[in-house]
Amino acid sequence: MKNQIKDMRTEMGLTQDDLAEKLEVSRQTIISLEKGRYNPSLILAFKIAKLFNCTIEDIFQPEEE
Repeated sequence: MKNQIKDMRTEMGLTQDDLAEKLEVSRQTIISLEKGRYNPSLILAFKIAKLFNCTIEDIFQPEEE
């Protein structure tokens, strides 16, 4: 799944550590999310969307098959 987390994070001036702290996850989770190696739980996806003040669909896009 593609996502816009890295772009949105940098636009807000947040480091990976900052974002991890705000979302109550590890920095490794943020790294995995940004690289597309990890798909978040629905709860985490909602937390991310709320933090960035947008919808889940604005952040995550399914890959074409």
